[in-house]
Amino acid sequence: MSFIVELIVSAFLILGGLFVLVGSIGLLRLQDFYVRLHAPTKATTLGLGCFLIGSMVFMYHTRGSLSINELLITLFLVITAPVTAHILAKVAMHHRVKVMERTRNQHLVETARMQLPPEHESNKHDNKNSDTESLDNK
Repeated sequence: MSFIVELIVSAFLILGGLFVLVGSIGLLRLQDFYVRLHAPTKATTLGLGCFLIGSMVFMYHTRGSLSINELLITLFLVITAPVTAHILAKVAMHHRVKVMERTRNQHLVETARMQLPPEHESNKHDNKNSDTESLDNK
């Protein structure tokens, strides 16, 4: 293997390791759930992404062909990690997980917690009727 390829692969591995390290430190040091949620998301997306790109470069140089599996895993991580973090934050918000005292715009947190999805209000009556009907049928 040439020195340049080894250097590129090593750079991606070191960079990925640094992202994972910073994400781990952030997970320990940050006080709030919402702020703490950013650290593992960045570690997953950027850290593992760098590991996989380094692995792709290595495999391309040794085998002579591009590994589509590693490319798909990288694409999957880049797409799903932010979506998962967003869903976790919404669930925490609706379960009223406390926010740090020094968080700015605290009034917006309560406003966001009070908002329900549009279909929730319309389905509330349908769900009650379907529940009572299913109990009556049993």
